[in-house]
Amino acid sequence: MDTTTTTIATSTATNTTETTTETITIDHRTETHPAHTLLSNRVALRQQVLDITAKTLKTELFGLDTLIDRLIDSVRAWYLLPEVIDRPVIVCLWGLTGTGKTQLVRRLAQLLGFYDRFLEVQMDGFSNSTHGATRDSIASMLASSSVVEGEPGILLLDEFQRFRTRDRKGNDVAVKRYQDVWALLSDGRLSPPMDALDRIELEQAYHQYEAMQTQVDKANDEADEDSDAADRPLKKPRQKSPFHLSAFDARDLQHALKLSEPITQIMRWTPEQVQERLEHFRNDPSRWGTDHSKLLILVTGNLDEMYQGVARRVQDCDTDADVFHRFTERLSTIDVKEALAKRFRPEQVARLGNQHLVFPSLNRHAYERLIADACSKQVEAVRGALDLDITLTPAVLAALYQNAVFPVQGTRPVFSTVHAVLGPSLGSAAVWAMQQLTQAGMTNQRSQCALELDMSDDGKQLVMRLQGNGGASLIAERSIALHLEIDKLRQRAQPDFRALLAVHEAGHGLVYALLNHCAPTDVRINVASFEGGYASYAPRVAESRRMARDEICVTLAGRAAELWVFGEDAVTTGAEEDLSSATRHAARYHRHWAMGDRLSRTDVTHDVEQHVNTDVECSNPAIEATLQAEIARARQLLEDAREPFERLVQALLDNGFVDAKQFAAVTGLDLPARNDALEPWNAAWQRFAANDRRAA
Repeated sequence: MDTTTTTIATSTATNTTETTTETITIDHRTETHPAHTLLSNRVALRQQVLDITAKTLKTELFGLDTLIDRLIDSVRAWYLLPEVIDRPVIVCLWGLTGTGKTQLVRRLAQLLGFYDRFLEVQMDGFSNSTHGATRDSIASMLASSSVVEGEPGILLLDEFQRFRTRDRKGNDVAVKRYQDVWALLSDGRLSPPMDALDRIELEQAYHQYEAMQTQVDKANDEADEDSDAADRPLKKPRQKSPFHLSAFDARDLQHALKLSEPITQIMRWTPEQVQERLEHFRNDPSRWGTDHSKLLILVTGNLDEMYQGVARRVQDCDTDADVFHRFTERLSTIDVKEALAKRFRPEQVARLGNQHLVFPSLNRHAYERLIADACSKQVEAVRGALDLDITLTPAVLAALYQNAVFPVQGTRPVFSTVHAVLGPSLGSAAVWAMQQLTQAGMTNQRSQCALELDMSDDGKQLVMRLQGNGGASLIAERSIALHLEIDKLRQRAQPDFRALLAVHEAGHGLVYALLNHCAPTDVRINVASFEGGYASYAPRVAESRRMARDEICVTLAGRAAELWVFGEDAVTTGAEEDLSSATRHAARYHRHWAMGDRLSRTDVTHDVEQHVNTDVECSNPAIEATLQAEIARARQLLEDAREPFERLVQALLDNGFVDAKQFAAVTGLDLPARNDALEPWNAAWQRFAANDRRAA
């Protein structure tokens, strides 16, 4: 061909299905362009494709812009100049479920024009529908694919975390499938499957032996039975199969020897022909091994260990997505390697390289865009069928967000909820609107009418408004029940229970704000995930002695609020987890961190190599004294801030939650500090160093 044309469809907006097409053409006519010009043109062309690919991916996958840029940068050299690549390019994508890892890889392969040279392997070992001995190898799957040896291709190793070679105790696990993946990750060069060839050769020898034995037995039988042959009925001769090899053996031979002949032809080869091919292969070392050094290998998986318990909060639909996002976006390559070391041996972790892209959980804005896009597609389908303008108000989108987003589970619950909740309601609304237009004799005026879907004031019904004259007049209005299960679970109908939760959680949230001069991340009493409420805070990378005692004080502040407001006899069992957490923290304060009267590390052990102070009983009184002092301090802080406390409790009773943005306005407090602020250690060091210089 004289020219190469690359066509990429790019989305023009996130809330529409319209696309535009960009076509890029480069001339390859060698008679008019020298080699360096052709190379320059090709690189320029592919750079344009990369730019368009990045743009397209960002419009299709929300909240991943930074990761998309990093991925494009990681594959740039491989895509622009594959000639200089002498070992596979390995890029690992790790994240929580539903964050778009696999979808990103598949779409990248499509947009770069490699979907015909793309192989996806599920590393759980059971999802690829393979059979036969050598089908347990990556090499055999590559041989069966459209990926050509020695040429660029894309290999996706999905669900890689399930391929663990170490159990949870650190012991090696025997893994039979895909063991050649480590050689592939090392340099892309695979050894020939000599064991398969030996097996085939042995089977052929056995078949030859059986054939010769059968001929001998047949000759003996004929000699013994010649005398009465005339008396026996004639037997129909058995039809001989034209195949000498099974389909599986023929396929294994085809892959191992890199044969171009079809499997059915190889199945007809006689043992002598098979032996001849095997000897020729063994005598030609240049044909041994397989070169996949120009592969782009993309590894994807979920590393729950890296997310420190976040991954297990699959039921949490109450914590704001931004809270999880801020925590998970801090994770780095170091966290990845630490998590991988719990599943794989050190040399295997090393073969995965250092190109690790960590996917944070999606933030609130990404989920909002995702919901708007999913709703838009459903609305567009109805609009196109009925020629009726349909709009959803922000209240509808907000209600879907509150009932669709489970931050740790990613995009899948969003799509299913939008489909289950909006789909039937949208269909009912469209049918109702058409009936109203028919009754009003306005069927031919559909293009001038609009159907607006809104939420009722109580958030329990979907309000349908059919409007005419471009929205200037109301033709009809109707409300239908909207099944929002999560919203129903969040409702705390009992006044006594709501008051208890509001007082308890306000105690936590207010004491945190007073001690740290910043707002808590979130304070809630309308919770669907469990029976209760919570107050959440930004994690810190280090704690001082003061901060450790403050944390104990905050943890006990819910019980302190109950004691203050309800009295000793009305305090509840709801503080059980708080008491456990505060006791654990106080014990570490005295026994592990040497922040009390003792300097030694105190613990219980039966290991002679654990050099610790085992006299734990002596620290028990100090732990109890710390707890008593901190609950008294929490109560005093609350009593001194009674007005902000009452405002916060009332806001929780009215709205069910107060987030960080609302907290200062609700309580009237001045909260200037950052949520992740630490002890001013740097300023203390500067003062120390300055004093030392003056003394000198």
